[in-house]
Amino acid sequence: MSVCVLHSLPARLPGLPVSRYLCTRRLHAGLLEAARSHGERTALVDPSGRHTYRQLLARAAALAGRLRCAAPQPGSRVAVLAPPGHQFVSAQWAVWMAGHVAVPLCGAHPTSQHRYYLDDSQSAAVVGTEETAEQLETAVADSRLPLLLADGETTAEGEGGARGEGEEVGSREDSQPAVILYTSGTTGPPKGVVLTHGNLLSQTRDMVSAWQWQPSDVILHTLPLHHTHGLINALACPLYVGAKCVMLPSFDAEKVWYHLLDTVSDPAEQVNVFTAVPTIYAKLLEHYDNKSRNNFAYQSFVKDVCKSKIRVMISGSAALARPILDRWEVATGHRLLERYGMTETGMVLTNPLHGHRVPGAVGRPFPSVSVRVARFEPGVSGYTTLSEADGSGACTVTPGCEDQEGELLVRGPSLFSGYWRRPEVTAREFTADGWFRTGDTARLSDGVFSILGRTSVDIIKTGGFKISALDVERRLLEHPEVQDVAVVGLPDLTWGQKVAAVVVSSADLDLAGLKQWCGDQLPPYAAPTVLKVLPQMPRNAMGKVNKKQLVKDLFPEPGTAPAAGA
Repeated sequence: MSVCVLHSLPARLPGLPVSRYLCTRRLHAGLLEAARSHGERTALVDPSGRHTYRQLLARAAALAGRLRCAAPQPGSRVAVLAPPGHQFVSAQWAVWMAGHVAVPLCGAHPTSQHRYYLDDSQSAAVVGTEETAEQLETAVADSRLPLLLADGETTAEGEGGARGEGEEVGSREDSQPAVILYTSGTTGPPKGVVLTHGNLLSQTRDMVSAWQWQPSDVILHTLPLHHTHGLINALACPLYVGAKCVMLPSFDAEKVWYHLLDTVSDPAEQVNVFTAVPTIYAKLLEHYDNKSRNNFAYQSFVKDVCKSKIRVMISGSAALARPILDRWEVATGHRLLERYGMTETGMVLTNPLHGHRVPGAVGRPFPSVSVRVARFEPGVSGYTTLSEADGSGACTVTPGCEDQEGELLVRGPSLFSGYWRRPEVTAREFTADGWFRTGDTARLSDGVFSILGRTSVDIIKTGGFKISALDVERRLLEHPEVQDVAVVGLPDLTWGQKVAAVVVSSADLDLAGLKQWCGDQLPPYAAPTVLKVLPQMPRNAMGKVNKKQLVKDLFPEPGTAPAAGA
C-alpha cells in the first residue's frame, strides 16, 4: 500500500474547557452543562425575542416533569413538532431530561405522514405548541396519545428542577437512543435512524473541532429541524459551546440577507456563521442579482461586509453546482465550505476551515471518522479496498488503484446504532467487518475525496462506460439558460442505459440547441440524448431531488400512465 499524509484536523478545539470536552460522554449532558455555565447569555433569538440559556433550561425542566408523568416508561419515544425557536429547543431538552427519545416532526408534512412516524416509532407522547396543536390533534385523534404544549413561562420551581435534573441526566448511558430521524423514503417507506447520545456527541465534537466553534459565534439558522443538518450541525454545535443561534421561522431570502449584512446591531448579535443547502444559496443569489444589477455600490457593500464579518459559510445535504460556488464567491468573497454526511453517519468529510478548498470535492475525514473507497467483488471476497483514510491525517492507496472510484464505506463512533425495528435492513447496510455502506460512489484524488453520486441512481452505465450524473449536471449548469438540472439514466435495450436530463430554464429554451451544446461540451457517451423541461425542479425540504420518483413521473415505462402531477 502506498501511504500519504493528509493535513489532520485538530483533535480538540483550542479554548474549549478540557474537562467538559473530554469528560462529557453524552450530548445532552454537555448541552445542559453549557446552559448552566452560560446561564444569562443569549442562546436563541427567534421571532418572539431573545432567550437565555437559563430560560431554556428552566422551561425544559418544567416540561420534563410533565413528560415523565405522561410517559413514565424510560426510553419512550416522544414526537416533537414545534416551529424553529426556543419552544423546539426546550422540548428537545425536556425529552432527554425525562430519559426519553426525541422524534422530530416536520410541519410541512401531511397528517398521514405524521401518523406514519407516530405509529412506526411507537411514540408514547407528543409535544407541540399552540401553533402546531391543531395539526397534532388531527394526527393523534385515533391513537389518543397525550399531547403536551411547550408554550409558556416556567416558575422558579421549574428552574430548581433544572438543577436537580443534572445528576439524573448525567447517569444516562451514551449507548442509549437519543433521537430517531426518518429518512426521506426514496427506496421504500421512511426508515427511522436511531442515533444514540454517544453518536450525537461524537458528531457534535467533530464539527466543533473541525470548524472551530467558539462561544462568541452567532449562527443564522434557516433549516428544517427534522434533519441532521438543521438539528445537529446548525443547532447542537452552537448550543454545545455556548454560542448564539438566530432562528428564522422559515427561509426568506430578503430576511437572510438582512441578517447577513446587518452592521447596525451590537457586534455580539452579528451573524458570523452560516450553513445552508445549495438550493438556499441559489435563491439567495437570485435575490442578490435582482438587487445588485447595475448597483456597484451595493455589490461592493455585500462583499466587504461578508468578508469582514462572516468567518465561514458552509454548504451541504446535496451536491453544490460549480456555477453557484463561483457566483457566491464573486458576490461575497467566500468560497463555500463543502462537506459530506448522511443521517446514518453524521458528518463524514469536510473541506478545511482554512486553506485551499477544491471545488466539487468534500475534503477529508472528520477527527473521529474513518473512510474507505472500495469495490464490491460479488462471489469473491466482498469488498476490495482501493483507498482508505481517517481523521488523523493518514491515508493509504492500494497500488494501481490511484484515483479509482468505488463505494464509500464509513466507520466511527458517530455511526447510527441501527434502523428502528428493522434489524435485517440494518445488517444489510454493514460489511462483514463492520463498515457502513453509504451507497455513494466516491474517489480519492490528490488527497481529497469527491462524491460522484448515489451508486444506484447517479452512476449511469451506458455502452460500457460509467458516467457520473453529477458531473453531467455540473457541465449543464454552465449553460447560460439552464437554472436547475437533474440527470438520470433510463433503460435502453441497446446501450443498457441512456442519459436523460430534466432542466429548468427561465428562458424559452431551445432543446435542439441545448442538445448540440451538450455534444460540444461532453464526451459522446455522456451527452444527454433525452431532454425534458420543467417549470420547477421537485425537491424535498433539504433541497434533494428524488430521482427514482422523477423517472417514474416523467418517463413511465411503456404501458403505464405517468404518476399524478407529472
